[in-house]
Amino acid sequence: MKKRISLLHVSAEIFSFEACGNATEYHVMLHAEGGSRTFQQQLDALLDAYHTLQEQELCGAVAVMKRYFLSDAANQADHVLMADICDCAQSIIEQAPLDGSKIALWAYLITGASARLLPSGLCEVSHGQFRHLWGAGAHNTAINSEYQTRLLFNEYIMQLAQEGCTLKDNCVRTWLFVNDVDVNYPGVVQARNRVFFTQGLTQDTHFIASTGIGGRQQDAKVLTQMDTYAIAGLQQEQVKYLYAPTHLNRTSDYGVSFERGTCIDYADRRQVFISGTASINNKGQIEHPNDILQQTKRMWENVEALLNEAECSYDDVGMMIVYLRDIADYQLVKELYDERFPHHPHVIVHAPVCRSGWLIEMECMAVKKTDDPNLPAF
Repeated sequence: MKKRISLLHVSAEIFSFEACGNATEYHVMLHAEGGSRTFQQQLDALLDAYHTLQEQELCGAVAVMKRYFLSDAANQADHVLMADICDCAQSIIEQAPLDGSKIALWAYLITGASARLLPSGLCEVSHGQFRHLWGAGAHNTAINSEYQTRLLFNEYIMQLAQEGCTLKDNCVRTWLFVNDVDVNYPGVVQARNRVFFTQGLTQDTHFIASTGIGGRQQDAKVLTQMDTYAIAGLQQEQVKYLYAPTHLNRTSDYGVSFERGTCIDYADRRQVFISGTASINNKGQIEHPNDILQQTKRMWENVEALLNEAECSYDDVGMMIVYLRDIADYQLVKELYDERFPHHPHVIVHAPVCRSGWLIEMECMAVKKTDDPNLPAF
């Protein structure tokens, strides 16, 4: 179910999914009213709206992951950290909302779960026989983006080991936010390729669904920030990787190591994680250079092909994050999304894509009812 709600100085988009009386999943996108309102006013209104929704709409759901999109992380991040102290994974990144506000929030919540911060630094959300391990905001200030990324993954591998997990067998999704992506993304790619190879992640095994996108952390010395999601107790028969070869090529064809999409099957539902996807063809070439309208349509087509491979459609999508290189394209893209996806929770932010010719990229998460008693319940 999808709905829009207007609260005081905030608009909310809510997606909810329930299967057979088991856990309900929620995606919430909150958009602050901009205009002449200060950042503190916008933050206060956003948090008031979130708490109101928790009490009235979200049925006691536990926050799993929150991501704040800020217009000026250097001056705003501390205010968020002081105002929102929570037990869930919380990511804060400078990717300015393009609706004229200074802050937006995506929150993912589920019912019937418990959350706690582990000694390893990961956030554990326990439900059924699974432990869902979320990480957010990991960063360091090593000499360049390659070393920073290598250290991030090495630390994450140790965190997973503390929880009896490995990168290869348990990690489902990563997000890499790269400061000055046109300059620093190649170092991120090199580090990830090397780490993955040492961990047995190759084109002959599998990679991990991921978004690598422009984004700045509070500290300008941080060139790469990483968010992660892993599942303790995950079995390989639950996992399927998505390729859509009629529309997309393998990322390893051009020296990058991530999966286009991943779906996880449970007894009652299928969850789908679509990586950052742009206007690309199955030869690895940019489709429709310099044409934001046609790039948007091709990007939608690519995402739809990945969803279809998971036997899903846009009707099953619970959240979308849309990244634009050029803020001047916002109004056109907003009109396109408002027309095609009027009720889908989504946010459009300023974040250059990893290849300069790509004007737009999107990622999404979807969930669909299934009935397979041979698999464990979510």
